[in-house]
Amino acid sequence: MSLRKHFASMIPLALVLTAAAPFAHAQKPPKPPKTVRLYVFDNGVIKGLDPALFHFKPEELATTDMVVCSYLIVHPKGTLMWDSGAISDANLKSDGSPVTEARFTATRTLKSQLSSIGYTPKDITYFGLSHYHNDHIANANDFASATWLVQQPEREAMFAKEGGAPVPPRVRYSALENAKTEILKGQDYDVFGDGTVVVKPAYGHSPGHQVLYVKLAKTGPILLAGDLYHYQEERNTDKTPTFDFNREQSLASRAAVEAFIKKTGAQLWIEHDLANFNKQKKAPAYFE
Repeated sequence: MSLRKHFASMIPLALVLTAAAPFAHAQKPPKPPKTVRLYVFDNGVIKGLDPALFHFKPEELATTDMVVCSYLIVHPKGTLMWDSGAISDANLKSDGSPVTEARFTATRTLKSQLSSIGYTPKDITYFGLSHYHNDHIANANDFASATWLVQQPEREAMFAKEGGAPVPPRVRYSALENAKTEILKGQDYDVFGDGTVVVKPAYGHSPGHQVLYVKLAKTGPILLAGDLYHYQEERNTDKTPTFDFNREQSLASRAAVEAFIKKTGAQLWIEHDLANFNKQKKAPAYFE
């Protein structure tokens, strides 16, 4: 065989090896843990809100500022991403300098925080939103390959037609419309079938607002309350935000959740509570 023919015969194999090389180094997600883990992600802050929106005076609150956060629950059988921030990763800067949109300010992308513990959005098994308000949905489209856990009235509100066409901010979660979906109808949903991660309905703040119960081996049970409350000062009052979808539903949901907390001894984590957030371990550290 001539040298020309010899090298020509090797070209297809070389091309195959070159094309395959990137996949050979693709990052694999971490091995599943033996017990449930809960990671907390920092998605920024909300500043300048009028406390009158929540029927408070400034002096009645420790701070009017709120945190924006999201969570990853890692179970031996899979993962659940819960909420997704207020500012899209695409709008944040690689150098970590602050970016402000309306009243939201953030510095860290959600993807970089996922990456710090070895995950990408494609590795996520389930995706859930406490509700579809703007400060929870920024990166929702990135998780459209996961199974979406959503209450039926929430999904209906998210994709209701107005004037025959979708309206913003629907574009921020539009990919979920055709995602694999588990539609919940006001019932508890045991995500992994062992009682450690349970989605619970808590309608009122939005048409299908929901909360998440996570039972951890060392930390104990935690109830991720979404926007059931915004401030600690709201608890044990009948004050609800002026923009709640249904005040009576909100009060009923609060009563049900408080009874559940009393029964289980779960910690209540108000998602926007800045003081509580500042005490929490952040990814890559975790609760277990």
